[in-house]
Amino acid sequence: MKEKIKIASGQGFWGDLPKAPINQVKKGSIDYLVMDYLAEVTMSIMQKQRMRNENFGYARDFVDVIEAILNEIKHDGVKVISNAGGVNPNACKDAILQVAQRAGVTGLKIAVVDGDDILPHLDKLLKEGHKLQNMETGESIKTVKDDLLSANVYFGCRPIVEALEKDADIVITGRVTDTGLTLAPMVYEFGWDFKDYNLMAAGTIAGHIIECGAQVSGGNFTDWETVDDFVEIGFPIIEAYPDGTFFVTKHVNTGGLISEMTVKEQLLYEIGNPKEYITPDCIADFTTIQVQQDGENRVKIWGIEGKPDTPTYKISASYIDGYKLSSTLIYSWPEALKKAKAAGDILLKRAEKLGISFRETNIEFVGLNSCNEDAMELEKDQSDLNEVQMRISVHGESKEDLDRFGKEIAPLILTGPSGATGFAGGRPKASEVVAYWPALLGKKASTPRVNLYEV
Repeated sequence: MKEKIKIASGQGFWGDLPKAPINQVKKGSIDYLVMDYLAEVTMSIMQKQRMRNENFGYARDFVDVIEAILNEIKHDGVKVISNAGGVNPNACKDAILQVAQRAGVTGLKIAVVDGDDILPHLDKLLKEGHKLQNMETGESIKTVKDDLLSANVYFGCRPIVEALEKDADIVITGRVTDTGLTLAPMVYEFGWDFKDYNLMAAGTIAGHIIECGAQVSGGNFTDWETVDDFVEIGFPIIEAYPDGTFFVTKHVNTGGLISEMTVKEQLLYEIGNPKEYITPDCIADFTTIQVQQDGENRVKIWGIEGKPDTPTYKISASYIDGYKLSSTLIYSWPEALKKAKAAGDILLKRAEKLGISFRETNIEFVGLNSCNEDAMELEKDQSDLNEVQMRISVHGESKEDLDRFGKEIAPLILTGPSGATGFAGGRPKASEVVAYWPALLGKKASTPRVNLYEV
């Protein structure tokens, strides 16, 4: 058993800073690099890509990262764990094998974790009585079955631990929990029992803290002006110990900030009930977390308690839910807001005259109410505003109707209130709306697979 391990976060989402994971490997000593690419909508995007090209469907920029750090993986023993495989982890593996072969690297072991994609097995699961009801509405997934783009099980850390036990240098997964990426190396290195739920909760919360990358090291921080050097912001590292205690830190001589408050803000991110943070591995109790500054850019976490995991996996499914169209016009002084409001009303009335109906409409005035669910008190005197951007969005069933409505927006410059300008991007086109379908599935109904490959 190692005395401690260092697990570095290199990615908070698909599209994060390209240099971040490379810097994590090259700017200091780490044992593991973990990279999270998958948000709920990401799986549907990847599925669309795979439908267009059978060799796509994964985070292709992940391959570039591996190419840049092959030397450290092979010679320094840095292990990489990532859900970059998306809906096509085997294609991701093939691409990395090709990169390694071109670089002349041999003996590299790559594990693929899959089995999370249940879309091809949906009919069988439904016949077996699994309703996959929407967790929010209670509807059966049958109501959207023909429009489904993706349906994936959230696996936990266990298949990743199995991959590490097979001596994998790189672990590529499909849909696993963000927290499982970090928990797995702790279980593997320290020999933790899957039924020691306090330890499982500690590793889970460590994963939660670094799953969003630099969001815990000063990015998106409320007191952002106290953060040093956003330009070269350092990504977080977990320094973990066998008893479940861990420290949040980062490489020296990197920008950003790790403090009690940056950690606490991240702890509150997307947790729901703080006493019951449910994952496939355990239920973590966030109210038991002890947080203490332990030096510059170093925060100690300990005392975490957990409870047994539930008998179900969460399912993340997505489906096509009609179409949307958005566009903007900017109105200038005088009475910019009054003109912008009139423009929105005119567009909706013209749509009505054309016989076009929408499921939803939304008109916002950017700079006044675009960041709020409820509009600000627009009846107050706004006559001195230099400009207001009117943003109109519509949602409907017919792509053709929305495209026809899009032809009404630019003409408003010459057929509506004065002072319209700033029309950009060309005539707007309708695009598909991808909706989220959360459900539960008994754990016995889906089993992860782990396969090992070697260069």
